[in-house]
Amino acid sequence: MSKESLLQACARRLSGTGAGIQFVPPIVVTNSDFRFVVTEQLLDARVDPGAVLIEPQARNTAPAILAAALHAAASDPDAILLAAPSDHMIPDDDAFKSAVAAGLEAVQKGRLVTFGVTPDYPETGYGYLELAQMPDGSGTAVELERFVEKPDADTARKMLDAGHYLWNAGIFLFAARDIIAAFETHCADMIDPVRAAVSDAREDLGFLRLDPTAWAGAQSISVDFAVMEHAENLSVVPYTRHWSDLGNWAAVLQESQRDADNVATTGPATAIDCKNTLLRSESPAQALVGLGLQDMLVVAMPDAVLVADMRRSQDVGDVVKTLRADGVVQADTFPRDYRPWGYFETLALSDRFQVKRIVVKPGAALSLQSHVHRAEHWVVVEGTAKVTIDEEVQLVSENESVYVPLGAVHRMENPGKVEMVLIEVQSGSYLGEDDIIRYEDVYARNSDD
Repeated sequence: MSKESLLQACARRLSGTGAGIQFVPPIVVTNSDFRFVVTEQLLDARVDPGAVLIEPQARNTAPAILAAALHAAASDPDAILLAAPSDHMIPDDDAFKSAVAAGLEAVQKGRLVTFGVTPDYPETGYGYLELAQMPDGSGTAVELERFVEKPDADTARKMLDAGHYLWNAGIFLFAARDIIAAFETHCADMIDPVRAAVSDAREDLGFLRLDPTAWAGAQSISVDFAVMEHAENLSVVPYTRHWSDLGNWAAVLQESQRDADNVATTGPATAIDCKNTLLRSESPAQALVGLGLQDMLVVAMPDAVLVADMRRSQDVGDVVKTLRADGVVQADTFPRDYRPWGYFETLALSDRFQVKRIVVKPGAALSLQSHVHRAEHWVVVEGTAKVTIDEEVQLVSENESVYVPLGAVHRMENPGKVEMVLIEVQSGSYLGEDDIIRYEDVYARNSDD
């Protein structure tokens, strides 16, 4: 697998012109926690982020797709949307664009189009699409007979042998007006709350925050259940090239570079006498060693480690639910916290001190702020920081440090043209991110954002 992020690959694949298609900046629907990650990845791929709609809470794919369609239709009622998850792997760009071009012919006739992948083994982790006829190999859209839920192994083998069943890729193509009409027909109760959430959305740092009160009134349901399984104008474009939804760690193993024993390692990971195993370390400072493992997945993050039987890779979602129920912070937080000015990550944390690595983008600035419960020491390790402490403003270069007393009004800025990196040591009785009083902020944020 490439080191390129999944969202970057998706954006790169869909940008520019291909197969007679001109793609425009995407509409991204995401959670608030990922908003800065999303824009960073798109910019790294040299793709205009376009509109980024922030969900106040996860409500599944139906409200998200409807929100994007309503947003697009407000400026262009004839807009055609390709609804694609950001975590799928489709290596053949040209083949995928050709499939989209084939789907456009059906869309122009008022059809809703989904994409089905020709199965090459009896997968039980995917839903299936039953075609009304055998695909002829031309790649043109055909009518859908029905959706099939994730089957058991025996049923999956029978569908594979039958030849007219495809994996449901969960990728859709439609005109904005047609998908809105489909919601009005098959899921009318969702129209008003989602329309209100979009119309009452507020701008925030270039994002659009959907109205939380209206959004809460939308049913949490997938677009398959809400609309697609009921629509009579649905067509399928068969896709015969390689595809993976990377929906679990077993799929990641299959898409990784593996040795003769079907073992894949990523990062500082070493496998000794292992078979059919994935070893992945996300921190360059954390060595991971597997000895005599078989059918195992081990994923080491800086703040948590997952060890599981490869056959249980579909159940990782249940792990998150258990951790969340137990109040484990790793269920909902990430080692690296992205902000509009850059990001920070915690290197060490105790009751009365915390050590952070802070990276500030060129020209960016943190807010003018103070803290009630903590003091801070800053050591610049890369670049130059412009530091304000009360009435004093100074430049702090590499290998220099500065002390910010408790209660002092302060700010750090990066006046340079390269990233500025510093180590921050906090000390005090309370170290939470909500201990911030903001006086000025170019990003107009709340105290804990």
